[in-house]
Amino acid sequence: MAQRTLAALQGVIFDLDGTLVDSRLDFREIREAVGCPAGTGVLEFIAGLPADQQAAAHAVVLRHEMAGAQRAQWMPGAESCLERLKASHVPIAILTRNAREVAELTLHRLGVKVECLLGREDAAPKPAPDGLLKIARQWRLPVARLAYVGDFRFDLEAARQAGMTGIYYDPVCSGAHAELADIVIHHFDELLPAGKR
Repeated sequence: MAQRTLAALQGVIFDLDGTLVDSRLDFREIREAVGCPAGTGVLEFIAGLPADQQAAAHAVVLRHEMAGAQRAQWMPGAESCLERLKASHVPIAILTRNAREVAELTLHRLGVKVECLLGREDAAPKPAPDGLLKIARQWRLPVARLAYVGDFRFDLEAARQAGMTGIYYDPVCSGAHAELADIVIHHFDELLPAGKR
């Protein structure tokens, strides 16, 4: 079932932190630093702060993200997965809630080039589907033939709202967000149809 679904895909969009790379971001520490309660998205919390407090809170988040970019490492199998998709002429993109400069630094350090990279400045942050729909328009491909791969519920909710296949990357087999996914993978080898491995 998953094999047939994946074989029909014409393009793949990826989340960055926790999906393609491990930046070892301590989200609890970030939440505490900006005063964000558990269960609330950090960006959404900051957007609800008084205007004169938002810049300082964003600066805290950016500082953590930049530190994460400096230490980011590939998730197992992610680099070879991207290489094989490129070799198969499957377009790939990255949509992240990180600042674009953070994502660009991460990709530069790891030697990654993608056709399209969207950060939080480029579209409403996930779980809004705006960034995914923007990429689909840029590629001129139907959303039903695209997939978004991510490790968190915001990724899967965005994919569902966009009408794309939501692929949950769950390397530790937690099953935490599996109910929101169309496909669950535990390693990037599972992402590629047999003919493209």
